[in-house]
Amino acid sequence: MAKSFIKISLLVSLFVSSFVFAQDFKKTATAGFAFLEIPVTARTAALGESSIALSDMNSQGIFTNPASIGFTELTHSFSASYSGWFADIKHYASSYSFKSDLGVFAVGVVMLDYGSMPRTVAGGGQRVYNILGSFDANSVSLGLGFSKMLTDRFSFGLVAKYVEEKIDVYKANNFLLDGGVLYYTGLGSLRIAASLQNFGTNSKFIADEFKMPIMLRLGAAAELIGQKESEYRITLIAEALHPTDADERVNLGTEIAWNEMIILRAGYKFFYDEETISFGVGINPGLSLPVIADFSFADYGRLGNVLRFTLQLGLY
Repeated sequence: MAKSFIKISLLVSLFVSSFVFAQDFKKTATAGFAFLEIPVTARTAALGESSIALSDMNSQGIFTNPASIGFTELTHSFSASYSGWFADIKHYASSYSFKSDLGVFAVGVVMLDYGSMPRTVAGGGQRVYNILGSFDANSVSLGLGFSKMLTDRFSFGLVAKYVEEKIDVYKANNFLLDGGVLYYTGLGSLRIAASLQNFGTNSKFIADEFKMPIMLRLGAAAELIGQKESEYRITLIAEALHPTDADERVNLGTEIAWNEMIILRAGYKFFYDEETISFGVGINPGLSLPVIADFSFADYGRLGNVLRFTLQLGLY
């Protein structure tokens, strides 16, 4: 019952958060569809969510910066991710991209499954409740994206998303847009990027209207040692965030790779309430068909730790 109470509390926060703390004019909890702010893939989570300036995300770029998809060298790219969120909530995601002469087309799906919870009504005595079956709740995002390299250094991308959150017979939904650019500056391996996520009009849950969790991200990445083809590579990534429902934040991440077969990752988040350090590993056995397994660990302070797993597949 305690876990069910936590789940219901999280759901209420997601649906009507636009009214919480409104009297204090604070940005915190002033937007709904908060599940869109959860990191999706293990690589992104391990890097402290600083990944919009990475050009080798393949289909996973649809979740961070759609412009990165344009740099993919794979004709077909697929990823599947899973993590156990708080209170036994399950977080699933999958992406696919196809590279054509026109550009790169992609699709991405994210689902947060809150599971089943008992439906109760007040009984005859004090603090007595009768259980009348159960109900389900979930949050879903479906995105269709397109990305194209305009030059060998510059790419842009767009994603149209349908998002929905449902609890029992009640639901809220909306159509949102993501967009991004990624540019190699020519100063060594330095690239800079920008993305705007979850842009859309207000939505409504029953009679309560709420805003979208719009996020502006500015990022940069560069190799401090080596390159993608080198035996050893060290990449540093930095990202500044401007969310509509929180104060400004900064994310830092780094990757240390050996022959692109073993990649160690770490990240740190600044100006968050609970989130701090994260780390992970990527394993690429070097098969003729690209197969990469990514794992991550993220510390959420008093909320606990979150583990994620992502499997990437590709075809040239």
